Amino acid sequence: MAYILAIDQGTTSTRAIIFDRQMRVVATAQRELTQSFPKEGWVEHDAEQIWSDVLLTCQHALSLASLQGKDITAIGITNQRETSVIWHKKTGKVLAPAIVWQDRRTTAYCETLKADETMITAKTGLLLDPYFCATKIRWFLDNVPEALTLAKENALLFGTIDSFLLWRLTGGQVHATDATNAARTLLFNIHENKWDLELLNRFDIPATILPAVKDNVCEFGKTDTSHFGSAIPILAMAGDQQAAMVGQACFSPGMIKSTYGTGCFMVMNLGAKPLVSNNRLLTTIAYRLLGQCTYALEGSIFIAGAAVQWLRDAMHLIAHANETESIAKAVEDMQGVYLVPAFTGLGAPYWDPLARWCYFRFNALYRCRTYCESGLRIGLLSNT
Repeated sequence: MAYILAIDQGTTSTRAIIFDRQMRVVATAQRELTQSFPKEGWVEHDAEQIWSDVLLTCQHALSLASLQGKDITAIGITNQRETSVIWHKKTGKVLAPAIVWQDRRTTAYCETLKADETMITAKTGLLLDPYFCATKIRWFLDNVPEALTLAKENALLFGTIDSFLLWRLTGGQVHATDATNAARTLLFNIHENKWDLELLNRFDIPATILPAVKDNVCEFGKTDTSHFGSAIPILAMAGDQQAAMVGQACFSPGMIKSTYGTGCFMVMNLGAKPLVSNNRLLTTIAYRLLGQCTYALEGSIFIAGAAVQWLRDAMHLIAHANETESIAKAVEDMQGVYLVPAFTGLGAPYWDPLARWCYFRFNALYRCRTYCESGLRIGLLSNT
């Protein structure tokens, strides 16, 4: 019997799921991922932990299903988007902690590029924000010892998590990504379907460090036999929100999916023609098959489920995430208390990387604005 192994590498956990031919779940394994916050606005992951967790969850799922690598027909990968990794091309060594999509450290650099935002948006469908990869790559090159030198020697590789996992799974044989992840870098022209030379020059990023860009469904390579005992074909990759869109069968223009994980992301299928939002939503690639792109419009909220994790791990108000439902249902009146979860800035439509969370009470209609106090911008609700 044929089985498919799905790798879901997310912001707060890593999962492996095995499906049978009827797409029934045969086994699943999961490991929680540690997030680090070394400085204000910085969010990091240990890429080696991600790699280790992927191997362990896959091996555990195989064991639970009483299967071996030779029983798996294909592997598919979905991943947290925009999280960026650099590693040594020859040794495979990761050179720095992965910079997570939530990270805000490149805010000041983004401000220096504001004059180019119209050009950047026209090519990429994205806005100029620390959320995306290009400014993260520039930070690596400017701040990680050896990174710039290695790049000049053609010995440095960059990738989003899908690309990093593909490189490791294939034993360093394949450096590639898919169109949905490439479209989140600020370096990929979504109209011409290629890395854009003008953008590379503007961010001063060498093209040699970038992965090849492929369709979402294609032959990405085979796993090194040392991992699962067999060379398993890797036949699909997609960023998490696009993978969710496909999983919800949003294949027709106008169909929308909304998922609630670490953040909350609403994505609408646009069909073959990319449209531009008048409300600062993102135009992106939904999926690419046989070289043909289907586009999407996306609204991004950075913090959703992560706020529940904060209640559990930082505030210690709950012991388990599932407690929040019964607590919420037990409250008859909020007494005008609201929380603005701008833990890592605000996404659509505000795109304010310096906004920070707060809570307070009010008894009238208010709207959101940004408040400045002691040099720290805090997302508040006000009556102005």
